[in-house]
Amino acid sequence: MSTLFEAAGLDKKAPRPLADRLRPRRLSDVVGQDHIVGDDGTLGRMVASDRLSSVVFWGPPGTGKTTVARLLADETHMEFEQLSAIFSGVQDLRKAFDRAKARRKDGKGTLLFVDEIHRFNRAQQDSFLPHMEDGTIILVGATTENPSFELNAAVLSRATVLVFRRLSDADLVELVARAEQEEGRPLPLDADAREALVGMADGDGRALLNLAEDVFATVSSAAATLDRDALVKLVQRRAPIYDKSRDGHYNLISALHKSVRGSDPDAALYWLARMLAGGEDPLYLARRLVRMAVEDIGLADPNGLVQANAAKDAYQLLGSPEGELALAQATLYLATAPKSNGGYVAFKAAMRAAKEFGSLAPPKHILNAPTKLMADEGYGAGYDYDHNTAEGFSGQNYFPDEMERATYYDPPERGFEREIRKRLDYWSSLRADLKPN
Repeated sequence: MSTLFEAAGLDKKAPRPLADRLRPRRLSDVVGQDHIVGDDGTLGRMVASDRLSSVVFWGPPGTGKTTVARLLADETHMEFEQLSAIFSGVQDLRKAFDRAKARRKDGKGTLLFVDEIHRFNRAQQDSFLPHMEDGTIILVGATTENPSFELNAAVLSRATVLVFRRLSDADLVELVARAEQEEGRPLPLDADAREALVGMADGDGRALLNLAEDVFATVSSAAATLDRDALVKLVQRRAPIYDKSRDGHYNLISALHKSVRGSDPDAALYWLARMLAGGEDPLYLARRLVRMAVEDIGLADPNGLVQANAAKDAYQLLGSPEGELALAQATLYLATAPKSNGGYVAFKAAMRAAKEFGSLAPPKHILNAPTKLMADEGYGAGYDYDHNTAEGFSGQNYFPDEMERATYYDPPERGFEREIRKRLDYWSSLRADLKPN
């Protein structure tokens, strides 16, 4: 239904942003999402078979989620209805469902597009279910957050999740070419500045076109050409796409942790820099470095934990940005240290055993006997003081009597743990030579 503004034809005279003028008119015009809209893509097959089902679009901003939803409604001859979970409530949903029911009676289907669908609470998300099941609506939800964490399982079970990819540099270059064709002139940038513009967009097509529009509007002379420095002065470089409280946060910290574990100092330093540039709390990163030191390095290099704790203390003393160098140093140290999860695995195994065997008492010979009653009960009887033995090792049993001796810690032949293994093997041989108590 058109507005009075549109009916009067005034909308055709109103200025339209470049991104809106270049909005694709067919699914085949969409850039960078061939795995979804191409002939072999999920939506391509749905449209070809004329059997559309509910879907959830998951991907970063500026990748075409809203545009694809509109085109999907056009190509399947359905009414397009759009809601934003940020601005809509229960009443808006009820009205949308009522309109869809009325259209259904007239033989017209409704594609209900819900932007930022993860912002709806559980009850609001559940309200879609009966209307999805009886065919009143085809739901197309869009989210920048991981649907596995943000959407109800009931909604996910009735919808197909389609992952929109950030646009590649080649995709963004194609958008620049379309912008130049629309404007009827080349973008007034030299080669280096063009490359910088694509980098500033960071995979976001809408951001790229907005930046290009600023350049077109500012540089009207066909003879003028901006270099990289002039471009940076003209447009503000966009901050890296990084939501430090949600999915981007967990993706980047996972990348940092696995780069350290994988002994790649260059990749580890890059992900550390990405998180710092995105506004992450440096003390959060310091805590994670401490965790890496004990989980992935452990006793293979005991100085790893020393370095991580020193970096935390240095940052707290110096603050930002000087203290960030200490975090970088600790990252490099941990990434280049010998790796071992021996202590981590041993602790988990011991925790499982503690839960399995319950509250077994220690053997009496290793218990103190501060009272006569306890001594009469056999507390401390037969205990061998290790320092009084020739090897400083008694080989006594320290497990509960009801348990078989277990081995949890199995240090690898790497770093300092190579020496620990030698000690353990030596004590094991001594224990085998000693008579059991």
